[in-house]
Amino acid sequence: MENIYLLMLVSLAVLAVADIIVGVSNDAINFLNSAIGSKVISFRTILIVASIGIFIGAVYSSGMMEVARKGIFNPGAFYFDEIMVIFMAVIIADILLLDTFNTLGLPTSTTVSIVFNLLGASVVMSLIKIGASDSQTFSDLNNYINTDKAITIISGILLSVVIAFTVGAIVQWISRAIFSFQFEKKIKNFGAFFGGIALTSILYFIFIKGLKGTPYYKDLSGILKTNEFFIIIASYFILTAFSYFFQKITKKSILIVVILVGTFGLALAFSGNDLVNFIGVPMAAYHSYEAWVASGVDPTKFSMEVLDKKVPAEPLLLFIAGGIMVLTLWFSKKARNVAETEISLSRQMDTHEKFSPNNLSRFLVSISFGLSKVSKKLLPDLFLSKIEKNFEKRKDAIILTKDQSIDAPAFDMIRASINLMVSGVLISIATSMKLPLSTTYVTFMVAMGTSLADRAWGRESAVYRVAGVLNVIGGWFLTAFGAFIAAGVVVFLIQWNKEVMTPILLLITIIFAGKNFLKFKKKETNFISPSQLKKSESSTVQGIISESADNIVNVISRSNVIYTRFLQGLSEQDSILLKKSKKGVVKMDKEIEELRDNIFFLIKNLDETSVRGSSFYITVLSYLTDIAQSLEFISKKSYKHVVNQHKKLKFSQFKDLQEIKDRLEILTGEIIEVFSTKKFERISYIISQKEEILGFISEKIETQIDRTRTEESSPKNTTLYFNILLETKDLVNSMMKLMEEYHVSYKR
Repeated sequence: MENIYLLMLVSLAVLAVADIIVGVSNDAINFLNSAIGSKVISFRTILIVASIGIFIGAVYSSGMMEVARKGIFNPGAFYFDEIMVIFMAVIIADILLLDTFNTLGLPTSTTVSIVFNLLGASVVMSLIKIGASDSQTFSDLNNYINTDKAITIISGILLSVVIAFTVGAIVQWISRAIFSFQFEKKIKNFGAFFGGIALTSILYFIFIKGLKGTPYYKDLSGILKTNEFFIIIASYFILTAFSYFFQKITKKSILIVVILVGTFGLALAFSGNDLVNFIGVPMAAYHSYEAWVASGVDPTKFSMEVLDKKVPAEPLLLFIAGGIMVLTLWFSKKARNVAETEISLSRQMDTHEKFSPNNLSRFLVSISFGLSKVSKKLLPDLFLSKIEKNFEKRKDAIILTKDQSIDAPAFDMIRASINLMVSGVLISIATSMKLPLSTTYVTFMVAMGTSLADRAWGRESAVYRVAGVLNVIGGWFLTAFGAFIAAGVVVFLIQWNKEVMTPILLLITIIFAGKNFLKFKKKETNFISPSQLKKSESSTVQGIISESADNIVNVISRSNVIYTRFLQGLSEQDSILLKKSKKGVVKMDKEIEELRDNIFFLIKNLDETSVRGSSFYITVLSYLTDIAQSLEFISKKSYKHVVNQHKKLKFSQFKDLQEIKDRLEILTGEIIEVFSTKKFERISYIISQKEEILGFISEKIETQIDRTRTEESSPKNTTLYFNILLETKDLVNSMMKLMEEYHVSYKR
């Protein structure tokens, strides 16, 4: 029996490494996003500064936050065998939950995850104990669980979300109203004062939050508490002077220093205080195992009151954990995937929106625009004009496409500095007041508040950005619920049969994490598909004609595959194949829609003498859209016919459709050949076949009319067949119109 607990301990040690990796991948957004989004510092420098902060915070962290040992449950109410089951369930559920969020690219809170994992596991274990007792009832749950702590944490989460968003929006609005988007000149004059405020706030945050729990904090706490006001004032004057001389000597903005120091401070606080989220449970399990082995008592009778006592830190383990955190930061691509979610939601310019709008986001945006109109009527015109002037975007700004905007800075140094400063201040205030909160929630909501104040959520993007924020917030509550349920289920299974279920659950964890890794790898590999339609970047008519030829080859070849697949699926009554056909059309239509979204940027970037190219491009896209819509209609109707178990088409009908498909294959093959080789002079030959092919399809329609009058007995069958023939005719028409447009434009 002792071997199972040793297996659990070894498994917990291995899983602790995995938990650090998935935890850092998620929480990297807390300290990286502001620096990454501003792009004023190289990514390598950002990682170096963050790595130093992480390593220092980890090595000098006590690593023993109360929550892992006795913050959620009362350890004296459990025996050793029960506490090991709780710890095992917590770490398994935590890894699975965080890795899933990382794969989806959604930031969540590692603090909330570990807290609700502990709560779910300990509640289920308590209920098992109560159920096995003749004298205890559900009301005795309070003897096992620290319910007051759980309620405080939940209320702290809700409060921090609202406060962080509101304060971030207010501070950013004031800062932008003062400095405007053309802030370079004002920063030269007033940057020293702003730098003094920002650096004082961030350094205060480092001392109050970042160094709390380190061996040095006890020596400093007395000085900080008794002389707090004077320290803040002195720091402000010293750092203001530093900011002034830095700008004078280096001729660079003090905002660069603010961003670097802020990144360091948040990284230090993250590792110094949140490290327990990853290794607190395994370390508590290690100390529990040590105490049990030394006692010689049966594991089912050894009380875990030992966890109520203060246990020593493990410097070597903290050193190793810090090293793993740093390596994860440098090599985890999932960390950058999670970071991109916040950056995309706060990006100043239009970009590819990651989230789709929903009714709630539309409602909130509608309400906010309505309130904005009312406020404008109430405020003086002089005040409004002054504010509008400061909120005007840079006149020398280059209009970028959505693809180009990804490589451009998401926001400027003013917003990056405010993000770091406000996050640091809020976290330090909450820490000094001993209020629980999540650093992820605070940093994310501050970033969203500053985005709103900076008008990054305009009419072009508001519904998408708000929907994204709602999705992320919904994911946070899902974290709590999912962690509670998952950990509870795992506790139940392990307690049912430790020897059997522990290895099985460990194997499931490995398989699940492996599948997530492969899924992420596949998604990353297919991010830019070779077959994906390409946006035109040319500024001349001939350039647009040449670039569009590649898209025509792409659409025509995919159309042929989709048409063949639909016909095969229909003949074999294969709903899965027809569903694939539908998905292929939807994907192609989405890519064509993205090309339409690029029309604005294409027209803006065209040469003065090449404006005609925009008309050609728009016309080409309209015909590509018609092709996609015809295929979508055919695939949709065919899938519906098969999935509803209607009568199969007759052999004579399939024979006619096969003949049409063969003619289409010849036509599409010729189009692909012409446009692949750019031999546009041969388009006239393709156009000459138009009447023949359309006439051929018309003959098949006439034949079906005769069949309907004499042979057909199925209305559904007849309706489907006519739909296919008519849409195929429209499909050929669209292809031929596309050829005619190309033929005319190429000859000009």
